[in-house]
Amino acid sequence: MSYTLHRMTIADAPLTVEWMVRQYGFDRAEVETWVRDLHFNWPLSVKATDDNGDVIGLLNMSDYRIEEETAQIQKDNPELLSKLNSQRYTAVFSFIVREDYRGTRLNYDMIMEIMPELKANYDFIFIPVMHQLKTHGYWMRWGAREFYRDSDCVYYKLEMTQ
Repeated sequence: MSYTLHRMTIADAPLTVEWMVRQYGFDRAEVETWVRDLHFNWPLSVKATDDNGDVIGLLNMSDYRIEEETAQIQKDNPELLSKLNSQRYTAVFSFIVREDYRGTRLNYDMIMEIMPELKANYDFIFIPVMHQLKTHGYWMRWGAREFYRDSDCVYYKLEMTQ
């Protein structure tokens, strides 16, 4: 299984919407709003294609703020939010790999594609994971630690300054 990694651009927005709707069953109009309004970091996002040019994975990064993901943290723990917001961070907005490539090196390679920039420019990566998703263990194996949870998600922090 060979593949090529590409940096994404705003032209990949419709692709991101399509994958999120198909993978998670989200409402298309809502996802289009997220992609338009949540400060996607397109140059830091990665798209993987197979030898036929078909997309097999997307890692979408975003510079949205923690409180844009969970307004509840401001009510529950404003001190924690203030401390987190005093640091440099970016968020994993979505990480989707085609089913036949799951369990391969693709996930690792996609993250490693941007790791030098993450380590050079950010203190941590903010990773919200919806409760029902299976990726909690994946991020914990990378060293991510939970810092907050609400009714929708568990919020992880992956330190880049280790």
